[in-house]
Amino acid sequence: MILTIRTTIGRENVVMSEIEERVRSKGYKVRALLHPEKLRGYVIIEGEEDDIKLAVSGLRHVNGLIQKPVTLEQIKHFIEEKKGAAIELVRGDIVEIVGGPFKHEKGKITKVDESKNEVTVELLEAAVPIPVTITADSVRLLEKSKDVIQQSQEGAQKKEEE
Repeated sequence: MILTIRTTIGRENVVMSEIEERVRSKGYKVRALLHPEKLRGYVIIEGEEDDIKLAVSGLRHVNGLIQKPVTLEQIKHFIEEKKGAAIELVRGDIVEIVGGPFKHEKGKITKVDESKNEVTVELLEAAVPIPVTITADSVRLLEKSKDVIQQSQEGAQKKEEE
């Protein structure tokens, strides 16, 4: 059974840690915990109904348990990876940061870590160059690197020649 727990916004991970600790120490039958970033103030929990109730009762930051079960179809979009056309970010691209403390700042990508989905950006408008490492989802491409543009133009020329 999949149920939803209402929590204090911003304390979802604390609630998940406390539930996990209770499940380990008391042996409750809870199979999974999920807190989608887009669903603030809620934690989704899968397990036996009675064990879920025991695991969440009396915890700080838990504001209630929604009794209506959730179907897998309803939460599927939180679990599945998006399969869209990803914009390739490369070293030298000019981007705008769209989230976090450096929101609306422009920067130049100095490093791309695809395994962690992170980019290191050097802020352009700062007096001293500050490297900031943020998730690739937190940046918006403004201008492609000149090297990439030249390579694509050269590739197009080669195709025309053939």
